[in-house]
Amino acid sequence: MTTTEDCRITTKLARAQAEGRVWWSFEYFPPRTPQGMQNLLDRIERMSHLGPAFVDITWNAGGRTSDRTATLVRSVQAYMGLETCMHLTCTNMPRNKVDDALADAKAAGCRNILALRGDPPAGQSEWAPDAAGFAHAHELVSHIRKHYGDYFTIAVAGFPEGHPEETGGPEVELKYLREKIEAGADFIFTQMFYDFDIFAKWVREVRAAGITVPIVPGVMPIQNYGGFTRAVARFQTRVPQYFYDALEPVKDDDQAVRDIGTRLVGEMCRKILDTKDLGITGLHLYTMNLERGTRMLLEYLQLAPSVNQVSPLPWTPALTPKRREERIRPIFWANRGKSYVNRTDGWDEFPNGRWGDARSPAFGDVDAYGTTMSCPPDEARELWGAPTSLEDVHALFARFCAGELRALPWSEAPVAKETHTIDRLLVALNERGFLTINSQPAVDGARSDDPVHGWGPANGYVYQKAYLEFFVSPTQLDELLQRINKHPQITYHAVNAQGDMRTNTTSDAPNAVTWGSFPHCEIIQPTIVESISFLAWKDEAYEIGRNWARLYAPDSESRKLLDGIFDSYFLVNVVHNDFKQGLAIFEPFLGDEIEALAAASGKSRAPQVVVDHNAPEVAY
Repeated sequence: MTTTEDCRITTKLARAQAEGRVWWSFEYFPPRTPQGMQNLLDRIERMSHLGPAFVDITWNAGGRTSDRTATLVRSVQAYMGLETCMHLTCTNMPRNKVDDALADAKAAGCRNILALRGDPPAGQSEWAPDAAGFAHAHELVSHIRKHYGDYFTIAVAGFPEGHPEETGGPEVELKYLREKIEAGADFIFTQMFYDFDIFAKWVREVRAAGITVPIVPGVMPIQNYGGFTRAVARFQTRVPQYFYDALEPVKDDDQAVRDIGTRLVGEMCRKILDTKDLGITGLHLYTMNLERGTRMLLEYLQLAPSVNQVSPLPWTPALTPKRREERIRPIFWANRGKSYVNRTDGWDEFPNGRWGDARSPAFGDVDAYGTTMSCPPDEARELWGAPTSLEDVHALFARFCAGELRALPWSEAPVAKETHTIDRLLVALNERGFLTINSQPAVDGARSDDPVHGWGPANGYVYQKAYLEFFVSPTQLDELLQRINKHPQITYHAVNAQGDMRTNTTSDAPNAVTWGSFPHCEIIQPTIVESISFLAWKDEAYEIGRNWARLYAPDSESRKLLDGIFDSYFLVNVVHNDFKQGLAIFEPFLGDEIEALAAASGKSRAPQVVVDHNAPEVAY
């Protein structure tokens, strides 16, 4: 599980080496516009499933984008569960600004800094130190060590092809690199390169000079020919002639450039990883805020993360200082994790063993995160259309459960992989008027590395109770509860927008609906159903529905229909407490139809994600 020890990059690299596995990491730069920032955050979240060990966030010369760097670091740590390494430069940075940046990084939970001298500011050809700042990277490293001890792991830059401003030769550069290490740096990021022989020669010279810290090679995927040539010119990178021989004949065909570039860079990476005396066990990928080239390179190298690497818990852990030991959350926010983080941000402590007295009841206001749609209004109307009947609404929810829609107002992402084991059953529920917004199938001891249900440390087993959450009309609820009363293993909560609660539970104690058993660990129960939390979630769930209605004109049929639903329908959660009875939760809803529908779900396939490599990809 994620602990405070896991956050250091050097610890991650040492663990990967001990386990004999290759690791990889990504670099991003802060966009200049709010929309670009949101799009990049969405992209980083998608790319988190590629399994980076950490992500690196750049700092513009002079700190012109420092606020956006800090925002990226905070968001990635809090919402995506990815460790960050924050760049920090000396350019136009007096010591008080350096100290502010370090304090912000610490407050966000970032414990890794790449300390750089930096490039000249825009419009200047030569670099000059700030009068109240630092003239060299080793001075910045010393300052961080002096004021923060070993709190931060510190990286510095290495230049296999030589620093473009250095004229003293390799011996002088090695002297400067040694000064940075002696000042307290823990490892080295290299500048991008495309010539394996140059890199290998440099690594051997660094080791011969007595520098033993880890070296992380910086690799830039080739996205298109123009971007490739611009990067080469900017960083004065030497490129083997065979790269040009392969790329120039197809330079006007972006897909061919990506395919050939992936092969060229991929073969270089294989040499790096396979050359044992270099001791390189991972790759740092300069993404240029683009996804496709990075994904293609990892696929070419056949590098894929294990389930346990990307899913330490069934939900994404936040890595801010207060929340690092958080281990339990209510299931209601399963599809809106960012909202939960914001609504509980003011809590003094978070449950890390049992959900009990340590949990503050003070959920934040509904607008802490906001109840906006999962996509912009115009896109939402295009995605969900303009329903004018209950049948239209039923069909919309059913299409989502069938994998035909990528989002619903209550879900920030498509249906989870495990949903496809019960998708036909969920479709049937929605067609009958039970508008499902959350669910999970029963799981009886799946291995923790199971590609559908797995989470947590390796060599463990995970369990979960069947769970359903839905909106339903009062009449249908009355009929349903009569049937549920015949099933003593089922517990439920039902509440309407006005707060009228109905339940058959006899205690306000939490009901663990997900748990795991792992080697050398206590039983971990990361997801629960609990009454007070459900009432807090209720306000948010109904407000999301009202906001959906507000997408349409006040006098429109769609607005009247949706307002009517969210004024009168009940929000219901149902738990079947016998996790060995996989389909029993559906009996009160579907009766004798269960087996046929379950068989259809068993044969169904999760919709394949199709990547159009010819479609334009925008850098934000």
